[in-house]
Amino acid sequence: MNVTDQIALVTGANRGIGRQFVLELLERGASRVYATARRPETLDFDDARVVPLRLDLLDHDSVVAAAAEANDVTLLVNNAGISTGAGLVTGDLADIRREMDTHFWGTLDMVRTFSPVLAANGGGAIVNVLSALSWFAAPGSGAYAAAKAAAWNLTNGVRLELAGQGTLVQGVHLGAADTDMMAGYDGPKIDSRDVPRRALDGLAAGAIEVVVDDWSAMVKASLAGDPAPFYAQITQLLGAS
Repeated sequence: MNVTDQIALVTGANRGIGRQFVLELLERGASRVYATARRPETLDFDDARVVPLRLDLLDHDSVVAAAAEANDVTLLVNNAGISTGAGLVTGDLADIRREMDTHFWGTLDMVRTFSPVLAANGGGAIVNVLSALSWFAAPGSGAYAAAKAAAWNLTNGVRLELAGQGTLVQGVHLGAADTDMMAGYDGPKIDSRDVPRRALDGLAAGAIEVVVDDWSAMVKASLAGDPAPFYAQITQLLGAS
């Protein structure tokens, strides 16, 4: 997919990677971008092609309403997410459920609701923003990693189911990006603009998976091996005990 003249919808567009997706889509000539947020008044794009739209992944009615308004969409970018920092054993169960509700159930609701829209408009594409943590866990990321792992295989599953209607489904994996969500992280971070650039380059090439940075590539390469040396390395890199 070349995004020129495409009509996109981006979730979580008020900041971070979502905002950068909107800007990159505009730069590449998208004809319209529905920029969504739970509070659309926080959106501040100065471009007539941007249509602010309220959308809350945890509110099915708002998802349905968004699909009814944005019924010309050809590209869906599922970017919205949260990070509670909850552990799986001692963390607050409400936080753990919020992680899964957002990254798995919320993303699935978007796919299920918008797939008929995409089909009616020729198939189009879906981009799911995932994480290197789809493939491993680290201290302080238990709930987030589990939810992103679920979202990763959700992406694989819906890709197969939507192939018949001509919808390309892409998963995007990255480590830490320089966003508000990662403000407290002291490790290396990529420029948040690199994420949409690599993802949209991948769409142009028909790529179903985009590995944005070296960290994600390292994690993915480890999956075929014994996990013990990998987790020993991760412990050392992250300074965990």
